[in-house]
Amino acid sequence: MRSLRRVPGDLVWTLITLLPVLAWDASGLDLPVARLLANARGFPWRDNWLTYDLLHEGGRLLAALGVLALLLYALLPRRPQAGAVHAPRWRAFGAVLLNLGAVPALKRNSLTSCPWDLAEFGGSARYVPHWDWGVLDLGPGHCFPSGHAVAGFAFIALYFVWRSHRPAWARRALWLALAVGLTLGLSQVLRGAHYVSHVAWSAWLCWTLSAAASALSRALAQRRRNDTPTSTSKSTLMPDIHTR
Repeated sequence: MRSLRRVPGDLVWTLITLLPVLAWDASGLDLPVARLLANARGFPWRDNWLTYDLLHEGGRLLAALGVLALLLYALLPRRPQAGAVHAPRWRAFGAVLLNLGAVPALKRNSLTSCPWDLAEFGGSARYVPHWDWGVLDLGPGHCFPSGHAVAGFAFIALYFVWRSHRPAWARRALWLALAVGLTLGLSQVLRGAHYVSHVAWSAWLCWTLSAAASALSRALAQRRRNDTPTSTSKSTLMPDIHTR
């Protein structure tokens, strides 16, 4: 039991949330779900105003506004004696940018094509699970994991940055990021732009990257505290003039 207590809570939740993602992959339901949403002519929701104009284009704008708001918040002048609160502003901005950059980078280098690229839906690709690394599906690729859902999931990072000093904000940010990410991700599933697994992996990767960035930040902060001499240690290095 003592060894279990020493395991960081973030690591436990990272492993717990990985299980349903792997379970979905193992179920093989990605293609059956896509078939329910499409026909030989493609995906009827692909160019719908709700899924494309509002949720696709609007999701991009929402993410850009969110990043801009974090930048402006980080640039605000500090109040006196507010240094400890000011530093997380830049960590929040950087952690969100990490998610917005890293997950789409994986997508750009992926060999997996989108559902709407499959031959049975009017494209040219054959279905190849994203676990079959190095196997070409004869399509354009660049579709795993979901990059668009990251416009919401990226802000999971705010939970890790704010939970120590603004716990209420942190919880709200977590639930809002999950809700927006799922909404954007499922709209892409309806459009045929992604499989369900692509959305699930985006959520898990954003959580994991955010948790890792938080752990690294804590480790660096602890190292700085260890390297900074305390007032007690300084006093032992200086002679006490009152004893002479």
